[in-house]
Order: sequence, then structure tokens, then C-alpha cells
Amino acid sequence: MVQGGVAAQARGMTTAPTTKIAVITGASRGLGRSMAEHLAARGWDVVGTYQSRPDAADEVVEAVRAAGRTATFLPFDASDPSSVPAFAGALRARLQETFGREGFDALVNNAGVGLSKPYVDTTGADLDSILDIHVKTPFLLTQALLPLLVDGGQVLNVSSGLATFVGPGMSAYASAKGAIEVLTRYQAQELGSRRIRVNVLRPGAIATDFGGGAVRDNAQYNAAVSAMIALGRPGEADDIGAGVAAILSDDLRWANGTAIELSGGQRL
Repeated sequence: MVQGGVAAQARGMTTAPTTKIAVITGASRGLGRSMAEHLAARGWDVVGTYQSRPDAADEVVEAVRAAGRTATFLPFDASDPSSVPAFAGALRARLQETFGREGFDALVNNAGVGLSKPYVDTTGADLDSILDIHVKTPFLLTQALLPLLVDGGQVLNVSSGLATFVGPGMSAYASAKGAIEVLTRYQAQELGSRRIRVNVLRPGAIATDFGGGAVRDNAQYNAAVSAMIALGRPGEADDIGAGVAAILSDDLRWANGTAIELSGGQRL
């Protein structure tokens, strides 16, 4: 039951919709879930994606509904770039079915996985997998969804603090995040004629289940990370979710092609 509520606006309305819709990949858990909930609190509706846990997606639908907004979810495997065209078609149909709209207002390329492996042990298959998820799929997905993204809309790519400092065993993951930061600048330049602004979010260490939950669950590792952060603790999912809601608001309407770091001051 990952559908969500009824259409908020009638098809064929001549006035501009008052409610904005965000498409968030990987929105059933962790940072993506927090993004969806914080955006709903600010009046956004949400289309999320999940890979293998429709039950987790249902929980987000209910949380968004409790905030008075509508959420709906579609399955999507970010590790398979060839699935992008089918997803774009499914999204078009879902937007019409659920919201009575032909387009949406913001895309957050959030879905991702970690890889912790020494550079000398990283295989070509490892690299292909990481680049597919963190570079190729966001590259192709944003392309495919541009016809549905409204003029004056937004794209927010998700990077990592590891694109700016070195973490042991993170060469492949960090390289992919470096690539998405470069891509962001090119997208911002080339999509500017449609007034689409494109930024990249650079989270620091976050206490979630990402990467096996080491920051959250390993007390020794948590303490070591906390010592690197000026504010004295790792981030929480809500630190990032609230930040994304702020970035997508009109308050940051002049930010474009910008890397926005939310790290509490990590490795200053």
C-alpha cells in the first residue's frame, strides 16, 4: 500500500498549483525519510522511491499524511541505470493519478550505498557498482525527468564530506561523490535557461544505519568522529532533513551550483 492519499488538485486546473511536489530517491529510510517528513511539515507533497522495503515506504506515507500532506512511493533500483526510462514513465503516470499534475517541483538524488575497502583491494566491479549508483543513475535520472520538472524547479544532489577530506577505505565512494559535485555545476549552468537551480548537499558523519551503522552503534567510533566535529557530535537524520527543507525553500532561491555542507564543522 505505497500509494498515499487522493489527488490534491483537479486535472486541468488553469491556475498554478499551490502545493509543491518533491521526488526523493531512497526516501523510505534514513536521510531520505527525514527529508520527506521535514518537507511535508513545510507543506510539500512527496513522491519517494524504495528498493526492497514497501513496508518502510508505507510508514513514511503515514508520517507524511499525519502532517496533512500526501506521499506516494514507487519502486526504483538506483543500482540499475537501465531502469531509469521505465521509472520516468511510472512517475508521469503516478503524478497524474495521485496529484492531478503533469510535473513536479524538486528532485532530490539521495539514494546511495557505502563501500569501505582499501584502494588496492577495490575491484573493477566494486567501482562500477558505486559509480552506477552515485553518478550514472543520478545523471540519467535527472535527464529523463527534465520534461516533468517545472521551469523554475530544483535539483538537489547528495554528496559527502568525503569529497573534501580523506577517509580510510573510501576511495571509490569519495571519487563518485566528487564526480557528482562537478556534475552539479554543469547542470546548474546548462539548466539555468529554464530557471532550474541545481545544488549539491555535502553531509558530514551522520548517526544512521548507513555503512552498517558504525557512527550510530559503535561507541568508540562515535567518540572518534565526535572529536573531529566542532559542535562535538555526529549529525542526526533530522539535521539533514531540516536542512534539505531549508535548501528547497524560497529562502535559498539565489543558491545555484553551490555545495552546501551540513557537517557541524567536521575537520575544520
